[in-house]
Amino acid sequence: MNDTYIKEGFLGQRMNALPKSVVNIAKTNQITKNFYISDLGYYPMANNHHRLRKKGAKQFIFIYCTKGKGEIILNGSRTLISPNQFFIIPKDVKHEYSADESNPWSIYWIHFNGVMALELYKRYASTNTKNYRNIPFSIKKIELFDKIFNLLNMNYLENQIEYANLLSLNFINSFIYNDIESGKTSPNHDTLIHLIKNFLINNLDNNYTLDEIASKFNYSKSYLHTKFKNKTGYPVMVFFKLKKIQKACEYLNYTDLSIKEISFMIGYEDPLYFSRIFKNYMGMSPRIYKQNLRK
Repeated sequence: MNDTYIKEGFLGQRMNALPKSVVNIAKTNQITKNFYISDLGYYPMANNHHRLRKKGAKQFIFIYCTKGKGEIILNGSRTLISPNQFFIIPKDVKHEYSADESNPWSIYWIHFNGVMALELYKRYASTNTKNYRNIPFSIKKIELFDKIFNLLNMNYLENQIEYANLLSLNFINSFIYNDIESGKTSPNHDTLIHLIKNFLINNLDNNYTLDEIASKFNYSKSYLHTKFKNKTGYPVMVFFKLKKIQKACEYLNYTDLSIKEISFMIGYEDPLYFSRIFKNYMGMSPRIYKQNLRK
């Protein structure tokens, strides 16, 4: 190992290791116990930056590179990190990371923990979208990081700790869920699913079978079912019924239409059948739903 490697200490660096008392407040606070941070910082042009944790860290470590290069070794696998890429290291796992010798990285980093931290990491690790970890540079992200840093650098009032941690969750989520936030999906499938959803939403007063919908869009029934469920979380026909019921709720909230009239308007000729479907989705009959609106 190069003897000049250092853990931290870089010109222009910012680092905030929160006192144990502050971390304990966040850890036990009902608002922040699900997600809280313990350390954060920014290392610009971190020449000779190196870290080896044989037993891992007690927190998850988020690293976002904005300039230069570096590498992270996790479970024997080496990952090169370039500008606009991020990585999350799981806690309690041996790891090593270092800046490139000729072009050292500039990184923003956060150590986080909490009840939901592991599930957030699992979501991050399971996301397999191409180029998912390439995040277009955004000054708003940097400004948000700066805001979090400054909040935790000024004082340790409990409401300020809460706010800083909630902002931190939003910051981390903007990376983990970047594929959703940026709309990164498969164009062909997205276009198809978008067209089907629009068609169904614009035809709530009609009834269609899956065969009819598949035929209209010139795809097999099984293909359509699988792709639609993967993209929306619902089978096509369940989605269609759900949108019908949501429209019925809108009518119940904002009109004086009778239940029978609403039933016809969303394509159900039998009001009793409509009531059963409504109860399946909303947990109560449309009549009870309407009565509860007046309470």
